[in-house]
Amino acid sequence: MKLRFAPSPTGYLHVGNARVALVNWLLARQLGGQVLLRLDDTDSERSKSEYAEALEEDLRWLGLDWDEHFRQSDRMPLYAAAAEKLKASGRLYPCFESEEELRYKREQQLRQKRPPIYDRGALKMTKEQYDRALANGKRPHWRLKLNMWEVKWLDGVLGPRVVKLPSLSDPVLLRADGTPLYTFTSVVDDLESGVTHIVRGEDHVTNTGVQIDLWEALGGNADKLRFIHLPLLTDADGGPLSKRLGSLSLRQLRKDGVEPAALAGYLAALGTAQDPAAGMPRDLVAGFRLAAISKSAARFDVQQLLALNRKHLHHASFESVRALLPEGADEAWWKAIRGNLDLLSEAKPWFEVVRGTLVPPPQEGEEEYLRAALAVLPPAPWDETTWGAWTGAVKEATGRKGKPLFQPLRLALTGEDHGPEMKALLPLIGPEKVALRLKVAAAG
Repeated sequence: MKLRFAPSPTGYLHVGNARVALVNWLLARQLGGQVLLRLDDTDSERSKSEYAEALEEDLRWLGLDWDEHFRQSDRMPLYAAAAEKLKASGRLYPCFESEEELRYKREQQLRQKRPPIYDRGALKMTKEQYDRALANGKRPHWRLKLNMWEVKWLDGVLGPRVVKLPSLSDPVLLRADGTPLYTFTSVVDDLESGVTHIVRGEDHVTNTGVQIDLWEALGGNADKLRFIHLPLLTDADGGPLSKRLGSLSLRQLRKDGVEPAALAGYLAALGTAQDPAAGMPRDLVAGFRLAAISKSAARFDVQQLLALNRKHLHHASFESVRALLPEGADEAWWKAIRGNLDLLSEAKPWFEVVRGTLVPPPQEGEEEYLRAALAVLPPAPWDETTWGAWTGAVKEATGRKGKPLFQPLRLALTGEDHGPEMKALLPLIGPEKVALRLKVAAAG
């Protein structure tokens, strides 16, 4: 059993593709199969080495690994040999029409209320016409002559599927400059590398019908393949989830502080009736069920992801996040602030509150109250009982209670009007910093 994830390095990895990668990985690991990472980088104009490096880095961050890896740009001789095989069998034929000529044909077909598919006009060329075109400097693109049959398969998620090849244009497999297109290279690689299960988005269903025909034209037995098409993701409102939306790239989610365990757990549960639970892919293998994925589109809701991320952080151990925290952070500080975080990136400001130099914001009219609070500040040592003892003394000295009692103190000591529990923060800030901040705040 072998599965593959085949991204194009033309941009950063998006959550839609990450979901496909994750499902491939979970299925392979659950059933003892292998995972192939294939970079579809034959588009030399759009493919970038920095995107290829970023793809691998983001996949590893998500907790995914692979058993085999290659780039299509290194396999051009393989595609050339496959093309010659198809030419020899008569399944790959040359076409000289320009894009303008093809567009005109499509417009004419639409006016006549006929489907705008390629009319196979190139198959009517005589050898003399072909030779004359070459002599005039024209270079053909090459199309696969589709069989006139219905391609059927039992999809692993969508159920029975049918693609009627007579209703499709013969696909271009080779450009005029000889470079191969995705439909061609994908099948050649799947066949040569021994892929058995193909998991991808449902936007490839029609393409699958064509690729099965091509698979068999190259000598493969498509009956041994299993196709699994995942319904596409939508946004929270049910609209298309744009691949151009940079905020949903793994790169941006990482930068924002989303945890890989939260994202993996959320993606694994999308499209199922299961409540998402944070976990790295290795922790999700046992509970993964392909049969649980619905045929309907799944909604990717950033707020749900953030809620899961928040829940994960509130229970995350210090050791699990230690490498991502500011230098000098300790377990006591982490336990004090983790319950207040939505994203890990929000942790650093609270480290500055505890260890850094804070200039409290002015609180007009509260100067006398803050001086009174400073006057009853308990002596060291401090622990989690100090906050309660101190505010009790301030209440007795000033007569305040509730928000008017607590809010000015929190603002003077943290610069914020809300945040982690002060009983945990106060001893971490320490008597010296607390006294200094109260003096500065009381000075107005």
